[in-house]
Amino acid sequence: MKNLLRTVVKQRRQFLMDQLVQSGVYKKNNKHLYEWTLSDLEEEYNYIYNLESSKKEKYLHP
Repeated sequence: MKNLLRTVVKQRRQFLMDQLVQSGVYKKNNKHLYEWTLSDLEEEYNYIYNLESSKKEKYLHP
C-alpha cells in the first residue's frame, strides 16, 4: 500500500509540473518546480487553470 500511494503522489506531481511548464511556469521565488511541495504545485495549477478559464470565458461571452 505504501508503494501505491508513493507512486500515485509521484505521478500527480509529475502531471502538475508538466502542466505548469506548458503554461510557462518553471520557477517561482527562486524555487524550481521539483523543489515545490505537492500542495504548492496544486495551488499554482489551480490558479493558472482558473486564470486561463476566465480568459476563455471573456472571449466566448463578451
